[in-house]
Amino acid sequence: MNRLAQPTRFQAPFRRASKTKNSRTDIGKSLLLLLPVFMLLMWQCTSTEHPRVNSPDGSIQAQFIMNESGVPGYRILHKGSPVIDTSHLGFELKNAPGLHSGWKITQTTRKSVNNTWQMLWGEQRNVANHYNQLKIKLKEKNAPNRKMNVIFRVYDDGIGFRYVFPGQKNMDEVVIMGEKSQFNLTGNHTCWWIPGDWDIYEHLYNKTPFTGIDATTKRNNDNLAQTYIPYNAVNTPVTMKTQKGLHLSFHEADLTDYAGMTLRVNKDQLMMESELVGSDRLGYKVKRKAPFATPWRTIQISEDAAGLIESNLIVNLNDPNQLGEMPWFTPMKYVGIWWEMHVGKSTWAMEGGKHGATTEHAKEMINFAAANNIGGVLVEGWNTGWEHWIGFDDREGVFDFVTPYPDYDLQEVARYAKENGVELIMHHETSAAPRTYEKQLDTAYKLMERLGLHSVKTGYVGEIIPEGEYHHGQWMVNHYRKVLKTAAEHQVAVNAHEPIKATGIRRTWPNAITREGLRGQEFNAWASDGGNPPDHLPTVAFTRMLAGPIDYTPGIFNIQPMGDADKNRISTTLAQQLALYVVINSPLQMAADLRENYKDHPAFQFIRDVAVNWEQSLVLNGKIGQYVTMARQERGTQNWFVGSITNEEPREMNISLDFLEPGQKYTAALYRDGDNAHWKDNPTAYAIDTLKVTSESTLDLRLAPGGGAAVSIMGPTD
Repeated sequence: MNRLAQPTRFQAPFRRASKTKNSRTDIGKSLLLLLPVFMLLMWQCTSTEHPRVNSPDGSIQAQFIMNESGVPGYRILHKGSPVIDTSHLGFELKNAPGLHSGWKITQTTRKSVNNTWQMLWGEQRNVANHYNQLKIKLKEKNAPNRKMNVIFRVYDDGIGFRYVFPGQKNMDEVVIMGEKSQFNLTGNHTCWWIPGDWDIYEHLYNKTPFTGIDATTKRNNDNLAQTYIPYNAVNTPVTMKTQKGLHLSFHEADLTDYAGMTLRVNKDQLMMESELVGSDRLGYKVKRKAPFATPWRTIQISEDAAGLIESNLIVNLNDPNQLGEMPWFTPMKYVGIWWEMHVGKSTWAMEGGKHGATTEHAKEMINFAAANNIGGVLVEGWNTGWEHWIGFDDREGVFDFVTPYPDYDLQEVARYAKENGVELIMHHETSAAPRTYEKQLDTAYKLMERLGLHSVKTGYVGEIIPEGEYHHGQWMVNHYRKVLKTAAEHQVAVNAHEPIKATGIRRTWPNAITREGLRGQEFNAWASDGGNPPDHLPTVAFTRMLAGPIDYTPGIFNIQPMGDADKNRISTTLAQQLALYVVINSPLQMAADLRENYKDHPAFQFIRDVAVNWEQSLVLNGKIGQYVTMARQERGTQNWFVGSITNEEPREMNISLDFLEPGQKYTAALYRDGDNAHWKDNPTAYAIDTLKVTSESTLDLRLAPGGGAAVSIMGPTD
């Protein structure tokens, strides 16, 4: 077994502690070390041709580069060493010359920002937003003398850059055929990636050298309702590790009225280039009226894997909250009939005699939720249209988002839920026919508002109608945003499935609560490849989760739901299913299994107790694809929860509890793998230990293959 080092103590959410040197010798050494930095800053202030900007702590530097031909580019350095070597910037336009060369710098401006903002809900309450910014104004040397600006923001945890097109008579409308933002790598890094699919993110992650990326082999996948992978490109976030151990993650922030970005792979040059999702129907990638700004192109940079999760780069690059306080929504756990339909116990459609969304069944779930500290109930398949929702070419007009099936009394279920203190979660599956949904948006959300329903799960299964549009193109990006804004007008929070990627928009529109956007738990019920392997979630924590909260639907206790070891199964132990409530961040967490599998089960107490909204979150250890341990403090209390998961390898780790309040005593319940637990051979073996702990205590965790540990720490106590 591996023996892991004791985790570092974090003194603030997502920030490591620093040591202060007091001796004159140390001060003198520090001044000598700062001298080159001071000289560099002086050079920056006088340079106009190659402006540059440092992160607040000086560890990261962005350099803007312009060659003699007026070709713009940039470099990124970490502690003086290149992370991104010289990379070009530009665009291909429709019916106009490309924006590649012939530029001159007309002005450079700098500013520094250091403030703190609050998440309404999420992985921490207070978020430090500290960066230095460089803005470069460009103008073409020759006619038509078009203008474009490039902005760099450099944080201690990475960089973001974006293009800004100011209002101008020579380029009033911009029709983009291709964005040519390059990322010139400095080596053949180890990569964790999924294909650059224009429709879905529901792929298993691959671990290969950069030169081993071959997304085109993923074109055909029997498990997926739709997939389109036109190039050898990767979706973002894509995470990498250099030979020197530096960790990088490439993504985008503030994806607004623009096409989603994949990254096209050039193996020979060790380079990626932005490849926007297009529209075959409209014949371009992006159309915008000036002035406008593109999304931020982001690179998170960390000396260890944990630092990637600690990073707030993506949310910080989005605009502040546009909605203010939202007292009408509360983060919660929820139950529903979702899993029983995936394992074949019931159906979404009414025909066939196994309809799950009945008034009687909904009330049973409401009673269960009310008795077990679970705030919500999701009822799928309640509305007419499920008989023709998938597998049909013409899905326009199939779903009615206000008309229930005859065996489901929506008003009565909503009344009963409210009477019992439970939130009824609405479900809107669009069958990837967004025009049908948009026609009913206002009516559907007015119905929810009238019934006092404040949460909806949306879905977009299938190929987008109209033909020639894709889930991740500009047209659909705008559709998702229209849904979000309409929902906000009617006090509704959105949990999007088959979504556009998370890019930190939850800061601006905090009713974007959570989303799918990964290969989820349902693949364990029916995927032809056997479901998600044990290394899936220890990889997801350092890839997909960097983008934002995930509705993964954990909590499956019946590890072999199909009743046959040779068929689909959950490739974790029961203890890991508990740990996922802490490791995988989401303000909505489903207790996904059938109610009968929870009945009288001692381990269900952890699901009753675990929080979903956090004061602060600490990454105690982790390696991509291998293991990760998180500690999170419940918002508004001194209760803490710890979750640790591993891949197919067993682990032993010593976890310090020095994040607890000194001098106080707490009661801890440790839900752990049984002595002979194994994700495949003995997945349901578990044990529960009750302990008295303080900030000086440590926990010795032993994780079985595919296993985990979940800890609730309640207190302080007398």
